[in-house]
Amino acid sequence: MEVLTATDLAMFENEPIEKLETSNFEFSFKMLPKEKRKAIISIYNLLSYLDNIVDKPEHTDSNSNQKKLDRLSRWEETIYNIYDEDKHISPLLSTLRYIVRRFDLPPQYFSTLINGFRRDLTQNRYETFDELKNYLFEVASIVGLISIEIFGYKYETTKSYAINLGYALQLTNILRDIKADKNRGFIYLPKEDLERFDYSEENIINEVYNDNFIELMRFETQRAREYYFKARSFLRPEERKTLLAAGIMDEIYYRLLEKIELKEYNIYQKKIKVNNLHKLSIAVKHLLNVKFFINRIKKLP
Repeated sequence: MEVLTATDLAMFENEPIEKLETSNFEFSFKMLPKEKRKAIISIYNLLSYLDNIVDKPEHTDSNSNQKKLDRLSRWEETIYNIYDEDKHISPLLSTLRYIVRRFDLPPQYFSTLINGFRRDLTQNRYETFDELKNYLFEVASIVGLISIEIFGYKYETTKSYAINLGYALQLTNILRDIKADKNRGFIYLPKEDLERFDYSEENIINEVYNDNFIELMRFETQRAREYYFKARSFLRPEERKTLLAAGIMDEIYYRLLEKIELKEYNIYQKKIKVNNLHKLSIAVKHLLNVKFFINRIKKLP
C-alpha cells in the first residue's frame, strides 16, 4: 500500500527533482561526472522539497504544524520503503530507489535529516551552542555524509571532513540569514551567546546594529571559520580530486563569510551574497589548483 497520499505525490510531481534549486551548489555540481551529478541534484532537490513542506505557509489553523509533521512522517516511511524491493513505490520515486542502491546510502541518514526538518516545526530558539550543534548535524553535516557517498572517498577521516564542513556551511548560512530567519520567527544564535555580548532577542527583532552586535558577529564568524579549518585538516591530499565539488562549496561559502566581515557584519541592511560570476571564478580557480596539485604529486619521485 502506498504510504504517501495522493496529495503528497501530486505536489512532488509538480516539483520535479531533476531541476537543481540550491543555487549556491550549482557551480560545484557542474564539475561532477554525469551519473554523480544527476544523483546529487536529485538528492538535493528532494531535500529542498522536504524543506518546503516545513517553510511553506499552510492554512492558518492551529493544526497546521501537525499536518506538516504528519507529511514528514509519511515521507520518512516512504523512504524506508524505497530500500525494500518488495515494497511497491510510485514510479516518481524509482530514480531515488536507484540512487540509494547505487551509492549505498544508509536509510538512517534520511531519518536524521527528517528529524532536523521536524525540529524546525517544534523549536525556534536555542539555549546553547551544543544544542544548536545537534541541529546543524541533522540538517547540514548529514547532507555532507550523503554527499561523500556519492562523490566517493577512501578514508574514514573524510567523514569528519564532511561533518565539520557541514557545521561551517550552515553556520555561515545562519549568519547571512539572521534577518530573514527572525522575520519568520526563528533565532538560531544561541541565547548563551546573546547574553555573553549583551545583545537581546528584542535587538535582533528590531534590527539593532551596534557595537555589541558587531562583537557578537565577530565571535560567531570566528567560530564558523574554525570549522572550515577543522574540516580541511581532515581532508587527505589524494581525496581533493574526488571531493572537488565539496572543495568548491567550501570556497564559495568561505568567501560569503568574508563578505559578511567586509560589510562589517551589517546583515540587516542588505542580504549579502556571492554573485554568480564570482562563484564561477571560484569554481574554475579551485579546479585549476587541484589539477596543478595532482600534476605536482605525479611528478614526485
